[in-house]
Amino acid sequence: MSLGGRVADWGYGAGWSMVRRLPERTARRAFDTVGARVGSRGGPDQLRRNLSRVLGVAPDEVPTDLMRDAMRSYARYWCEAFRLPAMDFATAASRVYVAPPDLANFETAYAKGKGVVFALPHSGNWDMAGVWLVQQTGQFATVAERLEPESLFRKFVAFRESLGFEIFPLSGGERPPYEQLAQRLRDGGVVCLLGERDLAKHGVPVEFFGEPTRMPAGAAKLAIDTGAALMPVHHFFTDGPNSQILCDPPIDVSVGVGPATQAVADAFARNIAAHPQDWHMLQPLWEADWSDERRARLGGTGR
Repeated sequence: MSLGGRVADWGYGAGWSMVRRLPERTARRAFDTVGARVGSRGGPDQLRRNLSRVLGVAPDEVPTDLMRDAMRSYARYWCEAFRLPAMDFATAASRVYVAPPDLANFETAYAKGKGVVFALPHSGNWDMAGVWLVQQTGQFATVAERLEPESLFRKFVAFRESLGFEIFPLSGGERPPYEQLAQRLRDGGVVCLLGERDLAKHGVPVEFFGEPTRMPAGAAKLAIDTGAALMPVHHFFTDGPNSQILCDPPIDVSVGVGPATQAVADAFARNIAAHPQDWHMLQPLWEADWSDERRARLGGTGR
């Protein structure tokens, strides 16, 4: 294991061990202070570049207030992630608000018994949204990116399994995750997939905030292959410890994988634009920002 891997493994382990023992108010205040300080000093360059696309401005025109709020939001995500395993899940879920029309969108689709695919971006705290969903359905299935070192990957899997999630590794598992996810949907269950960052080379070319990128095809393909509803969802933070989930009506997947994925991208863009401070995309996303290595791995632009 590399030195960086050992440090990351120790750091996340210490976070889950120590932060959960702090009083909630103390932990939140500490993380908020650090996030605000980092954001006020400019924050990560890639996050600034990504948010500049959302706002339609040059990177140096992204307001300092937005960078500060974005890093406070990101710090809140980690504070909650480290504390979640020690929280009462019913109490945690009660802090998540879903407006009646959004709840009706989900309940109507779920009641049909053909399964629901939730596609969501890296916004708010997707683990907290998952805790809410477990309270509604008992369990849902998702995939986990295989991290290095392996010990860190196991920690993240154990963390999410402790929340009630069923986890399939994206790679290196005994069976491909796709067929297992499809079976959960055919059984009438729910699958949740983070959907705006393509980690393989099978993504679908889409326009996102007016620029080309790729997004994973899995959510749309699962819905088409199983008859499940494909629903974009969005989680964002509100006052105090509270948050909210938006649940769009099902997307028409009869148009095919490409157009359905573009419809997901359009829903993501609309919701991210409404809550940009809670979009935690600190990695290169658009083709213009891809490294030469990634461009070669994906075989060019795909257009």
